[in-house]
Amino acid sequence: PFQGTIGPPLAGVGTRLDAGQIRLRLVDASLLNPQTVMPPYFRTEDLHDVAPAYRGKPALSAQEIEDVVSYLASLKTF
Repeated sequence: PFQGTIGPPLAGVGTRLDAGQIRLRLVDASLLNPQTVMPPYFRTEDLHDVAPAYRGKPALSAQEIEDVVSYLASLKTF
């Protein structure tokens, strides 16, 4: 199904989750919730409907994951 705009608000996510928890959700949220619709941004195995040009490649590089983690971890509630 189209995932579009579903998901939790990210305001204050750095207060609720530490960097490791954010990273885990980005890399493969299905490790925490097998029913999630959030795509794995770094896992490359056991994926469905992946175009041949992208098979075996993560959606985000390790550096991109770390950049997103840094940004999200900085979103603190004051």
